Amino acid sequence: MKNKVSHQMNCETGITSHVLTLKSNLKVRDVLSIIINKKSSAILQWIGELNDIHLDNIVIVGSYLTGLGIAKLLKTKYENVTIVDIYPHLQELVDKFPINESVNGDKNINFSSNIDLIKTADCVIDTSGLGGLSIEQTKSISSKVFIIEDPIAEENDGLLSGKNNVHSRFDLVKSHHKSILKTKGLNTKTSGTMTFTVNVLLRSVEYALKKPGILYAVTDLTFFEGLIFKEKDIPKFLDVINSQAITISTLTSSYDLDEIIEGFLDKINSTMIN
Repeated sequence: MKNKVSHQMNCETGITSHVLTLKSNLKVRDVLSIIINKKSSAILQWIGELNDIHLDNIVIVGSYLTGLGIAKLLKTKYENVTIVDIYPHLQELVDKFPINESVNGDKNINFSSNIDLIKTADCVIDTSGLGGLSIEQTKSISSKVFIIEDPIAEENDGLLSGKNNVHSRFDLVKSHHKSILKTKGLNTKTSGTMTFTVNVLLRSVEYALKKPGILYAVTDLTFFEGLIFKEKDIPKFLDVINSQAITISTLTSSYDLDEIIEGFLDKINSTMIN
């Protein structure tokens, strides 16, 4: 996304011949996937630089949504990758969520709700965030490699920061190789993939509305977590995120909506902190 190219937008006539409806090529799922890949790539690169480590058993705690992306990317390099999640119905999300053309729905990722698997893994990646693994559960980890995702992005909310025990959990694990995944860039409160996705789309709409000739701009958002964790309707969630990321009503077709979205996506960065 660093080398910007002009995208051909999906354009159709609006209410009258003077008004056009312009839609981004990027869909909500594409925005999710790009953010997931930023996180996953940072982890894969960090693990790849551990030349003295051979990993036979990788366990990832949490599948929504960072965990499934990490699992699918690691599966391209490592044989035995398992996701552990207390919600069994999320296996369908792991199986069906498309990351990108090269990493697409690997059905061979192991899935389990047995948290004790962290005790025997040689690599544990904890994406469970706020309210995730307890201190006692974390103490049971004795892996060669340990990675934990910091659920806080910019440290701009004292209440959230006070509830964050990631650094305590990190210090408890005595792995020889360990690191914290830190994702930030949009001044969001948390580093959740859905948090960033919603923020990118809302900012893109706000940015578009300031442009000459744009009557209004919308993004097809809903409470996605309700679909997944309350309704437990994975097919419905996958259908909803297949919608275009943003749509505008405009007097001109000269705007590149994908470029607007990508501009905000480019601000997000994931780094590994030792």
